[in-house]
Amino acid sequence: MDSYSWYLNLKKPVWAPPGSIFGPVWSLLYVLIFISFGTVFYNAASGLLPWKITIPFILNLLFNFSFTYFQFGLKNNLLASLDILLVAVTLVWALSTICTLISWVAYINIPYLLWVLFATALQLTITYLNRQE
Repeated sequence: MDSYSWYLNLKKPVWAPPGSIFGPVWSLLYVLIFISFGTVFYNAASGLLPWKITIPFILNLLFNFSFTYFQFGLKNNLLASLDILLVAVTLVWALSTICTLISWVAYINIPYLLWVLFATALQLTITYLNRQE
């Protein structure tokens, strides 16, 4: 069974959005992430910020991109749940680290944070609903 069919067949909560929502939302969020995270990396490379500031941003990107592999490649809800929790934790860490240094980077990522919190609740619920009894 392909990944798309597998995901469609999972039990989901009634509040789960239709699949067609995810593409446009992530497209917008990735633009915001590119601009804001890129600013952090540029400032670190320019010596305006210490490199250690980039650690939560790097980890967030790694966990963010790993989610698709865990969820749709491995078809593993538990790993995807653990991963999305790490996305949320590293995002909060990143935004709290940068908020006093480049405040607009934190503000522009509020939609990303809200979506990640929603996605975390959704993924945890899907994992629970599809657990093996």
